[in-house]
Amino acid sequence: MTLRRDRLWMALLAIGAACTALFVLDVAAGPASAVIGGVCVLAWAFGPRLHNVRPRRPWRLMTGASSFFLVGIILRALLVDQPAPVAQLGDAFTVCGFGCFIASLVTFQSRWGIDRHALLDGLIVCIGAMLASTLLFVLPAASIPGRPLVVTLLAGLYPLLDTITVLLVANLAFTTAVRQPAFVLMGAMMVLVFAGDLGYAIIGRNGDVTGPRLMDLPFLLAFTLGGAAALHPTAGALSRATPLPIQAWSLPRMLLIGPAVAGPFVLTVALGADTPFKRWALGVGGAAIVALLLVRASDAVHSHAAAQRRFEHQATHDPLTGLPNRRMLGIMVERLLAGDRTGPAVNVWMFYLDLDGFKLVNDSWGHTAGDQLITDVGARLRHALPPAATVARVGGDEFVVVQCCTEPEAMANARRIMECVERPLTVVTADGGTAEVVVGASMGIVQAPKGTDRTGDREGQADALMRDADTAMYRAKAAGRNRWTVFDASMRDAVRERVEIEVALRAAVAQEQLSIAYQPIVAMHSGRPAGAEALCRWQHPVRGWIGPNMFIAVAEDSNLISALGAWVLRESVQQLARWRADHVVDDDFWMSVNVSPRQLGDPAFAERLGATLRQAGVPAANLVLEITESVMVEGSGLTERVLMELRALGVRISVDDFGTGFSALGYLRRHPVTGVKIDRSFVNGLGTSAEDEEIVRAVVAMSSALHLTVVAEGVETPAQRDVLIALGVPLAQGWLWGRAVDPATFAATWADRVALSGAAPAD
Repeated sequence: MTLRRDRLWMALLAIGAACTALFVLDVAAGPASAVIGGVCVLAWAFGPRLHNVRPRRPWRLMTGASSFFLVGIILRALLVDQPAPVAQLGDAFTVCGFGCFIASLVTFQSRWGIDRHALLDGLIVCIGAMLASTLLFVLPAASIPGRPLVVTLLAGLYPLLDTITVLLVANLAFTTAVRQPAFVLMGAMMVLVFAGDLGYAIIGRNGDVTGPRLMDLPFLLAFTLGGAAALHPTAGALSRATPLPIQAWSLPRMLLIGPAVAGPFVLTVALGADTPFKRWALGVGGAAIVALLLVRASDAVHSHAAAQRRFEHQATHDPLTGLPNRRMLGIMVERLLAGDRTGPAVNVWMFYLDLDGFKLVNDSWGHTAGDQLITDVGARLRHALPPAATVARVGGDEFVVVQCCTEPEAMANARRIMECVERPLTVVTADGGTAEVVVGASMGIVQAPKGTDRTGDREGQADALMRDADTAMYRAKAAGRNRWTVFDASMRDAVRERVEIEVALRAAVAQEQLSIAYQPIVAMHSGRPAGAEALCRWQHPVRGWIGPNMFIAVAEDSNLISALGAWVLRESVQQLARWRADHVVDDDFWMSVNVSPRQLGDPAFAERLGATLRQAGVPAANLVLEITESVMVEGSGLTERVLMELRALGVRISVDDFGTGFSALGYLRRHPVTGVKIDRSFVNGLGTSAEDEEIVRAVVAMSSALHLTVVAEGVETPAQRDVLIALGVPLAQGWLWGRAVDPATFAATWADRVALSGAAPAD
């Protein structure tokens, strides 16, 4: 049965456990140890290939190390009874194994990078381990008389190699914040190797070079864990580290560093300093550890301060441009408001600008181009303005400039800002190419009120200043964009009134305080109403009459228009159904209702409208939806799809206020439009303006060619009516036939018109 690759390490652990049991029970101990070593060598050689681990060099070094260790163990067992230096031939392979092992750890460390905090901690542990091994093992082993020189050298070399290994392992452990299973297995392997060498170092104090068979048990276990580390799926994590943001002295670190720091003092008490070498070793080692501790502590304080400065900068500056952010801007404005200014004409000026066309760049060329655009604009502003000016980024494409200056200087700054933003920019596109883009800016300008900038709540004044500048910016954007507007108090009052209207409108929609009035659309030759337009009305209980031009715009901006539009549609359709059921209108009478672009952007709009018509029993052809020209020009693919679905449903679509926007023939041909409504601005001039008459004549001719219904709105005089009839306009609405009225009044007026015309309502 073929094992899955990510389970091979578990199979190796099972094999290692079985062979270790045979070794402990002295049942084929030699073959068992050879199997463990051989399997480990194969694991190091081929394990990284199974998981496509890169790079391979440290793993090849580990393979060489395990091979040398295996040969060393076998030769040591075979030559145990031979005289020196033959008996030490196995140690030669073991030393080579240590060389490959240390080289592998160094390669891993070079991949991870060297952290100075981890290096200092590792050096402290290394010096402590070196002192202990030298005084406890090397000196006693070297002082045994009659030993061959090679045995004495090996007795001193093994502790040194172990000490270097301890340094590297400690440095690796202190460098990474995440220790994957492969790292834990390899770390356990190193600990077992160190434990095995420590056992031999202990018996070496008495001159022994061999010991009981079980002293090799740590090495067999190390082989098993090392092979499992090479086969584990997380072996690739050994080639990369997850760095610690701050190298803190945590409890695990102190458990390693603490004994090393206490080592010189404990050794002095336990062993004494009866020889000059011991005194020098303890003195120099202890001094080195103390020096490293001082460097470590000083470096930790320095790193903490640097991290604190870095965090403070990140909290107060924009990461993309490096400019002050909104929080830092508020602090700087407060300082300017509190500072002294020379001369009565000097004041704090704020320029709040929003880039016009930034979204188009983002959508067309990608976010990378958008980020570059923001960065370049920030750099331009910084270089174009005086050093005393503060430039901040406070939003996606919003910048704020603040300076303490005179009014002429402020106006000069405004011109510099607009000029540097409008210059073409070259950006890198998402596909790697370049594109030249041009953007503009809408900017609001405000100055701090005199007499209130040095006292009181300066934080509140800074916030108010930014709000006023933002208000002026939106006024500039509404006035046509790519311009600036200086704030005045009336703007603040208008914003406050708009907020109040929005709050009241939400309550009115929720509590159904709104009503619908109906204005007749008449056939010009007979004077009989052919349809009616549903118009929303709002009589506020406190504020009184609120015109639709005001609250409809608020509804559009506050996303209330969807709920309001759905209510108007539902009520209008139901009212038409009641009139039809009561025989107030005939079967051809239609209801005209305005719909917003936001409603047409709802993919389920046509489906819900169809359900409303079916529930009311009103044919779809008796409903006309009036759209603005902007829907045809700026509408998305979703909007076009919704319009097609509405026409497929049978609903008619008319263009409201035709002639005031992008009145192009191509738009009418591309969209499923069934009619147009001539704007009242052209109707007003009929009879007095030849130009208006020609415009209406052109609209009628174009509509006739496209088989579109034409309605003229805003007809107030018989003279206008007569001109429209002469021009061939079949339908119209306006005060000449009546204002918008409630349903009951409209029904009564319709009955009167039927009676006066001598006709009867349809059955």
